[in-house]
Amino acid sequence: MKEIQKDEKALKKASKKSLKTMRKTRSRHIVREKARIVKYGTKGFGRNIWLSTAATAVMCFTLVILFVTIVASVILNNTAQMMKDKIDITIYFKPSTSATELQKLTDAMKADSNVKSVDTSTSEEEYAKFLVDYADQTEIINILDEDMKKIMIDQKMQSTMRIKVYDVENLDSIKDLVENSELFRTYTDKERLPTYDLNRLEIATITSWARIVRTAGIILAVVFLVISILIIFSTIRMAIFSRREEIYMMKLVGADKAFIRGPFLIEAEICGVIAGVLAGVISYFSFQWLAPRLADYGISVATISDVLESNQLIFVFLAFIGAGILIGRISARLAVSKYLHQS
Repeated sequence: MKEIQKDEKALKKASKKSLKTMRKTRSRHIVREKARIVKYGTKGFGRNIWLSTAATAVMCFTLVILFVTIVASVILNNTAQMMKDKIDITIYFKPSTSATELQKLTDAMKADSNVKSVDTSTSEEEYAKFLVDYADQTEIINILDEDMKKIMIDQKMQSTMRIKVYDVENLDSIKDLVENSELFRTYTDKERLPTYDLNRLEIATITSWARIVRTAGIILAVVFLVISILIIFSTIRMAIFSRREEIYMMKLVGADKAFIRGPFLIEAEICGVIAGVLAGVISYFSFQWLAPRLADYGISVATISDVLESNQLIFVFLAFIGAGILIGRISARLAVSKYLHQS
């Protein structure tokens, strides 16, 4: 009985030792297998260099189109928002409207939830601004004696109210207040209308361009994405055809589908990495060259510039590379899976 127990203990020790050995061997085998897959995939990329170059070029162009779409959409939306922030609505009141009366009008206007801020100016203050604006025109300044000053303040210089709003597309409540309120109708100057629609056409144009660019960019990106997938698909299929005997021998010796598929996925991923790096470099330097020229025309490029000139640039390049790898992997997987199912 004791001998049997000793034999069982010895067997358990041997089994544990054997299991540890198998685990070590298996882990070494997996690493060796992955290394071979990478090696064969790298060789395959070099073996089909012309097709690999074509696939990389189309993929690179696709990634650049995606970048341009995103950047153009952000820039145009930011530009439209910047113009909206700068816009104010000016309401003109009769000359000599007093500061007390302007305060009543201001309180009534601030009650509107769309109003961000209200700034008023009396006729005297408008006259002072006029003198500053025309300070370099001495012939005009010289004729403005005390009598002329009084005439201008009492008859020509309207008091003003400048309003900034949260939503320039929704001014109905403000219009209703100005046009129908007895308080505003009493003091509003009938000769000069409020500037409701000033610059709204430009904002609407930029906003519509942003939508057009976004839509066109998405369409172009999808088209080139399909083209790049088809090219990589064809590249992998031709590589499979040229190595069909090699693949047949792998199957005969018991290679599984993952080992057969692996080198082709690596080949496509190499295309993706190179395309991602190239697309990132082209996009970065193109934007750096173009940004100052766009800024000269009042186009807002600050958001994109801040990203590309900070530590976030590395994440932009990683996004390019990640997108390239994803496109390549999907294309190669489709091509190899179709072959493996057929064979």
